[in-house]
Amino acid sequence: MAAERQRVQEQDKLIRRTNFDAVESNLTSEQVKLEASRCLNCKNPRCVQGCPVNIKIPEFISALKEDNLEKAGKIIRETSMLPSVCGRVCPQERQCEGNCVLGIKGLPVAIGALERYVGDNTQADTVEIKPSGKKVAIVGSGCAGITAAADLRKAGHEVVVFEALHKLGGVLRYGIPPFRLPRKILDREITNLKEMGVKFHTNVIVGKSITLKQLKQDGFDAIFICSGAGLPKMMRIPGENLNGVYSANEFLTRVNLMGAGKKDSVTPLRIGKKVAVIGGGNVAMDAARTAVRVGFEQVSILYRRTEAELPARLEEIRHAKEEGVEFKFLHAPVEIFGKDGYVDGMKFEIMELGEPDSSGRRRPVGTGKYITEDVDTVIVALGTGPNPIIQKSAQAEGLEIITDSKGYITVDDETRSTNLSCVFAGGDVAPVGESNAINAMGAGKKAAKAINDLLSK
Repeated sequence: MAAERQRVQEQDKLIRRTNFDAVESNLTSEQVKLEASRCLNCKNPRCVQGCPVNIKIPEFISALKEDNLEKAGKIIRETSMLPSVCGRVCPQERQCEGNCVLGIKGLPVAIGALERYVGDNTQADTVEIKPSGKKVAIVGSGCAGITAAADLRKAGHEVVVFEALHKLGGVLRYGIPPFRLPRKILDREITNLKEMGVKFHTNVIVGKSITLKQLKQDGFDAIFICSGAGLPKMMRIPGENLNGVYSANEFLTRVNLMGAGKKDSVTPLRIGKKVAVIGGGNVAMDAARTAVRVGFEQVSILYRRTEAELPARLEEIRHAKEEGVEFKFLHAPVEIFGKDGYVDGMKFEIMELGEPDSSGRRRPVGTGKYITEDVDTVIVALGTGPNPIIQKSAQAEGLEIITDSKGYITVDDETRSTNLSCVFAGGDVAPVGESNAINAMGAGKKAAKAINDLLSK
């Protein structure tokens, strides 16, 4: 009889509300063998097609069937340097697992859990570096930057990563809470890069501390811009400037990077009783679940569509519900009320669903009915856009970077090259497809290949 899909153990929902420890543990070695046995080793592996970096999924699972963990690790790291990260934060249900043949009539192979197990229990091989004499600057230390840095360093180039914040990891560190991505996992991946010889400089804002023109003058043969999209999108409604209104980006950065949830933090949060999180994506789930842990008594997610249209991962939605987050659907924000300069309530219009929009989801339509929610804190999780610092500073120096109407850097999809010679871009600052870790890694790999091809001529 075929084995059932194996499930990881999770912290008790009441206990995990009080800490930032990992919610999920790894599969056991016995569970790994059982789960690996479910793979059909398809001749046409649709799971690989669903992976933006084309990890050889059947091959690494076959190695697990053979009880050869080290071989599985080597296979994964041929295309991905971040298996422990991707196994935790990638939307497998829409990518590799979403394409698994077993998922047509039942449950797909738990590819993410297997990848995470392999990543956590194997180390990257030591790579012999043959210096090429070329230098590459990477702007940003998130998924795209880390991936490109690894591939370019393996090719022998001197790689220097410039990070605007005081700690490395980009959105993996400031945006994703440690209960989803333990910091020791992220630190290990960065340490591997340092041991390969990749150099890192923190507290450097390219466009302010140093410009693209100066990087070129300093001898860098190519530049890869992957600075992310850290500019929050707000609601633009009355009361949005009141104290107690945060963008999700600010809220998560203050907690994840600066320890704002701790009593002795130098950047403390004003912890109220009731918080409204506006949005329905993974960032909204992260913000709500973080708000639970820092001490808000009542946490609600308010979304203008229904639960069926929520873009967040099903696992994150389930975890949020288990941890006591309340969901209120068909609520569109209209106004934030204040008292003495602080949030004191919020007005919403009740919506209904109309015809599908360009995203394929049914469009919310106002009903003319309104309600007021009693809240003292509002967290806006409606997405982010690109910060124009680099583009503006380059333009001032006569190096105009072509962007689209929203400010994202325009690139060639395959090479990630911009209109500027030897300048490439990827990740959230030049997105292609859904904004997530694995797509950013895919962009980093494409850029690294194009840069290496350029420097090898």
